[in-house]
Order: sequence, then structure tokens, then C-alpha cells
Amino acid sequence: MRPNELRNSYLNFMKSKGSVVIPSAGLLPENDPTTLFTGSGMQPMVPYLLGEKHPSGTDIANTQKCLRTGDIDETGDNSHLTFFEMIGRWELGGNPEDYKEKQIRYMWEWQVDILGINPKNLYVSVYQGNEKMGIPKDTQAIAVWKELFSSVGIDPIVEEQPWEYGGSRGGRIYLYNEKENWWSRAGVPENMPVGEPGGPDSEMFYDFEPNSTDIKDHPATETARFLEIGNNVFMAFKNTEQGFVPLQKPNIDYGGGLERICAALNGDPDLYLTAFFDSPRAKLEELSGKTYKGNERAFRIVLDHTRAATFLIGDSAVPSNVDAGYITRRLMRRAIRMARKLNITESFMTELSGIYIDEAGAYPELQAAKSTVLDIIAKEEEQFQRTIQNGEKEMQRHLEKHGQITGRDAFFFYETFGFPLELTEEFLIEQNQKLIAPEEFKKAADEHAEKSRTAAAGKFAGGLADHSEKTTAFHSATHLMLAGLQQVLGDHVHQKGSNITGERARFDFSHDEKMTDEQKQAVEKFVNEAIAAQAAMRVVEMPKQQAMDEGVEGSFWEKYPDVVKVYIFEDGQGKVWSKELCGGPHVANTSEIGAFGQFKIQKEESSSAGVRRIKAILA
Repeated sequence: MRPNELRNSYLNFMKSKGSVVIPSAGLLPENDPTTLFTGSGMQPMVPYLLGEKHPSGTDIANTQKCLRTGDIDETGDNSHLTFFEMIGRWELGGNPEDYKEKQIRYMWEWQVDILGINPKNLYVSVYQGNEKMGIPKDTQAIAVWKELFSSVGIDPIVEEQPWEYGGSRGGRIYLYNEKENWWSRAGVPENMPVGEPGGPDSEMFYDFEPNSTDIKDHPATETARFLEIGNNVFMAFKNTEQGFVPLQKPNIDYGGGLERICAALNGDPDLYLTAFFDSPRAKLEELSGKTYKGNERAFRIVLDHTRAATFLIGDSAVPSNVDAGYITRRLMRRAIRMARKLNITESFMTELSGIYIDEAGAYPELQAAKSTVLDIIAKEEEQFQRTIQNGEKEMQRHLEKHGQITGRDAFFFYETFGFPLELTEEFLIEQNQKLIAPEEFKKAADEHAEKSRTAAAGKFAGGLADHSEKTTAFHSATHLMLAGLQQVLGDHVHQKGSNITGERARFDFSHDEKMTDEQKQAVEKFVNEAIAAQAAMRVVEMPKQQAMDEGVEGSFWEKYPDVVKVYIFEDGQGKVWSKELCGGPHVANTSEIGAFGQFKIQKEESSSAGVRRIKAILA
């Protein structure tokens, strides 16, 4: 199967089961300060799993673009990816009697009956329960798995706590505790606050060494033998003052890594030998004159990082020296450095990127932006190639003058010319020299980082810190403030970013002049009058295009689905104080904002060219 065929196979299967397919959320999450990128299929769905109504209904499926920066330095082995794709299904408010059974059967039917994965290589894990916390063993999931394995002639041996016995005893269904098979935002049940939902999960693993006799191996061990290819989270309980109680309408959160599923189809754990990399890998072999075999690490880094940068730029994370753009630049430059190890010294990334875009049928927004993405990649690659040439010239001059290059010198070249340490070391090897006092590079870098942290204290981070009552009040107040800014300053004012906590709101907006005291007072007056008017919040769902046509205020339109929520604050006299596209959460009435005090603008200052920043409080 080609990548699009695999994606469509899943999405069409879920459509046949009644799921509504929604588009992928962007790689840059909104209203989530905990992470720079969307790192899982679940992440954009958390508000709906916690009770907010989804505009597309209660049975939803998609493929989701994901990026995890923690794996950048790990990339190079056969299992780490910075960018990857997740398939997902969410059942919001299911029937406790059969919601687990439906999901487990769907998972089995698609992967075993449709894709043809050999069930003899499949193992599953289930939650063993916690008597102390009053949470029972997941007997529902165990019963379904036993039936499915039995149906294909596999003895469904249930094995509990293999660690206690030094390893596996021949199980097929493994029971683990909450460290392995439980999900909540707070982690294990003991850490869950009152009111927090959570529940057990049941995972599927593929065994790449079915003939192994090593009894120490079982699905939860850190071994290359078993690869998780799917996880069903059953959000079935809520913590209360009296302990854990079942939810009357539990949720399903299913997620599976597409590249991992493809590896299982291949029977080979190397993710870079899957269909997702076949065409780019062949092109890289053509460009380098080298084969993947024998050059795996360099090939993997180039393939992964080019793919990640392509999707990042497609989601507006253009290369820069800050935030998400810094990651894009870092990925591209590492790919270019690794390509040099394959004797590629000319521009090459657009050729690989074009292939990834052409095979990204599930992401039409990327295909529509193809020319823009390739243009940005070409310019960044050309710039870095010049950086390499200029850096080598500067180092040559330095070497001729001083006779050596120290670690501190290397950091200077990195900071001033963008010349990476690895290339400095390669350059010195070519000159039959080595880096003097290499530890000084890290010392200089640490000193620079400390200065940067000090200078950036309080830096705009983006999103909501939490969903507490006061943070929610601040969030709603920023909607009123934006409406006030537009009334006072003009229609050119739009949101450029926000960072909201329970203590204050930071709000960036488009405007190129410092606000006068009179203008700030006028905005404060607008917001406080809206609060006093006790305007009620109502939500209207409408097609995104209709919202745009009606002039609904909104930013980051491309991140929203085809059907959007418009939040309207309207008072009893019919006056609309704010009408804006958003993803929530909000107060039900502006009077709830007033419970925390009057709205006050503490500071207004420049954020960047053409962008101003307000810090506001409720006191």
C-alpha cells in the first residue's frame, strides 16, 4: 500500500462504521501552552473528551499530523521519527455496555481482516485493576480479546504481572498496572484531582521475533521485539470525594501510528523501509549515488527531517531563530549536514519535499501550498549552503591567524555565522587538526542560554495555562477587549497571539502605533460596560465559509474544521458585544468576569514590527 492507500483504507473503514471523518488539526496547537507542537492524535481532542460538544458529532475519526521534538537527537535508529502520523477514533459519550467491544472489534477487523496483519504476531495489554482505589479489572476488554484470539485458533492465555515471575509465561493477553495501562491528564489514579475523568487502556503490540525463546520479553519491556501499533483508551471513570465512580457516558480514544502499522505489515521493524519513505528513499539513493544499506543513519536523518520540515512549513512554521520556526530551521540544517556525509553538496531538499507533498493526499492544505513550501525550502537551503561556505572562509582566516580553533571559537562561529559544531569539527579534520578545549563550546553555550533566559523572562508562550474559572474569565475578557480595540483603533486590529493564566492576560494584536492613555481608557470602559451589561454567551455552529462571509472575527482560520463554533456575547437589549471564532472555554455570562474585579490594562508595548502587546488584569 502507498501512504494514501493506507490512510484511505482506515478512513473509509471508519466511515463504513458510521464515523464522521474530520481533517487533521495543525502542527501548531492553539490554546495549549504546555507544548509547542501537536504531539499526538488525542491532543486536539482533549476538550471534547472532557465534555465539550464537538461540532461533527459523537463518533469521529481522522488522520493527524504529529511532531515530537524530544526525538530529534534520537533520529537515526530504525524506530524514531520526529514527524509521524496517527490515526484516531473518538466516541464521545458511548454506551457503557458495548463501547469497548465495538472499538476493539473495529481495531481487529481493520488490521487483521482488511490489512492482513498476521494475528499470530499480535499481543495485547489490559488494565489489571486497583483494589485500593476501587477500580476493577477490565474484564470487558479481556473477554473481547479472548474471543477474537480464539476465533483464529490462538490460545488466549491471560497473564498477570510478568515482572513478578522474571518474564513471560506464554501469555497472549497481558495484565498491567496503571503505570502501563491507565490514562488521565494527571497520570496515575493517585494523582487525579476530584472531578477529573480517566480510565484504563488496552494496547496492541506486534511481535517481530515470534520464534524468540527469551522469556524476559513481553510487551511492556524495553525491547525492539515488540512494537505498539494501537491503543484504546477507555475514559470510563471520574474521581469524586467518595472515590472513583463509573461515567454514565464514557469515551473512546483510539490512536495508532500509521508508520508503525505499516512496519507490522512489512514484518520489519525499520520504519524507514515502509511505504512512507519508499519514494523519497529511492530519490535520495539516486541523488547521492549511495544505497540505504550501509548508510542507514544518514539516510534516516535526511528522510525524517526533510519530511518534518515540509509539514511544519505547510503549517506556517517557516524557518526562523525563535519558537516553532527555530525547530524547522534546526531540522533542515541537520538534514543538510547529513546529506554532506552522503556526498550531496548541492540543493536537494525540494526534490524530496515534493515527493512527500505529492503523497500527502489526506492533507489537501499542504498540497495546495506546494509551491510556497518548496520556495521557502529552496531559499532556506540556499542560505544555509552560503552559511557553510562563509563559515569555512572565516574559520580558514582564523586558523591562519591563530593556528588553532578552540571550543569557545567554535561557539562564536556558531552564534555569529550559524556554523554548526559538527561542521567545525569536520573542517578541522580536513585540515589535519582537532578542536582545542571542546568543553569550552558547551560552557559558552550555557552562558549564552542563561543570558537568553534572563532576557526572555515572561516571554509570550501562547494559549491558556489551564481551564480554571479565572483563566476562563480572562479568556472571555480578551474577546471583549479585542472588540473594544477594534472599536477604538479600527478594523485593522486582529489577534496575533495570546497567553492567559489565572493571574493576567497577555494579548498581541496588529497595530503599528503606541496607544494613547485615552485609547486604553476607552478600551477598558468598553470591556467593563460589557461585563456590567451581563451579556450572555451563546454558541452558533456554522460552515467556516459562511462565518468568513459574514465577517466573523477570527484568527488562524486554517486550523479550524469545516464547521466552526462562533462565540457571541449578547446582552438583554440585543446588543452584540463580541462575535468571534474560537475553541473555548468561555463564561456563560459576562457577569462571571466581573466576579473577579474590574478589567484594567496594566501595560501596552511593542511586541514586534506592526504588533502591539497588552497585559491586562482583573482587580
